Amino acid sequence: MSPDELVYLGILAASIPVGFLFRYLSPPVKQGAALLLGLSVAIVTCQIHTLHSLVTVIGTWIIIKISWRHAPALSLGWSFLYLLFFRLVTWFGLPAPTPFANAIQLLLTLKMVSLANEVNSFHMEKKKDVSSFAKSPVIGGLSQVPSLYDMLSYSYCYAGIMTGPFFRFQTYVDWLQQPSPQTLPGWGPCLQRMKLVPLYGALFISVNSVFPLAYVRTDEFLDENFFFRYFYMIAVFFVFRMRFYAAWCGAEAGFITAGLGCYPEKALSKPGGGPTVNYSPDPSADETYDFKTIQNIDCYNTDFCVKVRHGMRYWNMTVQWWLHHYIYPNAPFRAYALRAGWTMFISAYWHGLHVGYYLSFLTIPLCIAAESAMESSVRARLGPSGQNIFDWVHWFLKMRSYDYMCMGFVLLKASDTIHYWASIYFSMHIIAIACIIIGRVLKGGKKEGRRVEKEDKKEGEKTENVTTGEKTD
Repeated sequence: MSPDELVYLGILAASIPVGFLFRYLSPPVKQGAALLLGLSVAIVTCQIHTLHSLVTVIGTWIIIKISWRHAPALSLGWSFLYLLFFRLVTWFGLPAPTPFANAIQLLLTLKMVSLANEVNSFHMEKKKDVSSFAKSPVIGGLSQVPSLYDMLSYSYCYAGIMTGPFFRFQTYVDWLQQPSPQTLPGWGPCLQRMKLVPLYGALFISVNSVFPLAYVRTDEFLDENFFFRYFYMIAVFFVFRMRFYAAWCGAEAGFITAGLGCYPEKALSKPGGGPTVNYSPDPSADETYDFKTIQNIDCYNTDFCVKVRHGMRYWNMTVQWWLHHYIYPNAPFRAYALRAGWTMFISAYWHGLHVGYYLSFLTIPLCIAAESAMESSVRARLGPSGQNIFDWVHWFLKMRSYDYMCMGFVLLKASDTIHYWASIYFSMHIIAIACIIIGRVLKGGKKEGRRVEKEDKKEGEKTENVTTGEKTD
């Protein structure tokens, strides 16, 4: 493991026991302590580069103060433009930010855009004079406009400051105002979330040592046979998944011990967004709680769901919620495929400026178009047993598609990504295009094709997956 990875590991490990201490603090003390701890972590790891995040917060606060009505669009433009400046600071003779500063800036960008939207919703609801608005702070909008101190406290809250998961300002306020945090579940769900982390970590370290990414960039790699080169991307994506499975499960455990994101099951919480229905906490009732609001990964379904579009649903789930709510609906296109492509482009930009991100993310719409074409033209004509076989083949190709796209995500450079894809003859691009052509030739019945398309659009309305408009887990 690199020195930076060891620092991340240390921060994650420390956040788990520290979380229990926050359950015994009063709301004002909890707010101040979480800010002080998070800001200390930022200053120690980022040093002078902490100013980037501070400027972003103050800029968003000014935008909200000046024009709450246009705050969602202005905050998105401000935070994303500053993200561009942040990544190009060396052009202006400034020192390059640390990887820790980059991690904080990424999550802060999500928080500031979300907060601007929450404030906008607060004012819009206030204008409607909804009588129940002030009586239901648990769900829906804010009860008041946050102060600069509130914004700083939310921005630098120690929980997930570098690793996520993303959470809304209202989720943060609910955490501060929990009536009896000591009585909320802690050890049980924490151990449940952590039980496979040692395995994920061991697999990450061991497989990464056997299949180092750097080997792909060497000339010797091309001397290997095709099947070895093809298998290599499977190993690389496996290492990639194990790394994030361990990190995100560990980060969630830190939230769980603090009680952040804990809601009654009847609130029907969604990752990133929190409760989706109005509910009344009943102290006398024997409530069952969950931490779905801060769930960022569903390891099993990431590996074993069948479709490419569904694979997005279970990965980085809180960020998927953010993309669906603030990017997908506001895309400058009406066509579903173009809106999905736009969302993938914004997601790539948020991750960074490396061309590999764009090559990977913009391959997703192609894969989705391919699987939709085959579903309407082939699967729809099969019987139950044939559909079962089709789904297994579909799952295999889904995993290979993500293996393929992962190479662009980790290699980063356009030359390295294309160099690798060329070494396996752009196989997944060719398969995807072939599936689309086959689907067009077979046509599968225009009526059935329209039915599949309508089902995809309905999924987009009901769920929050970015690529389909589906809600992320």
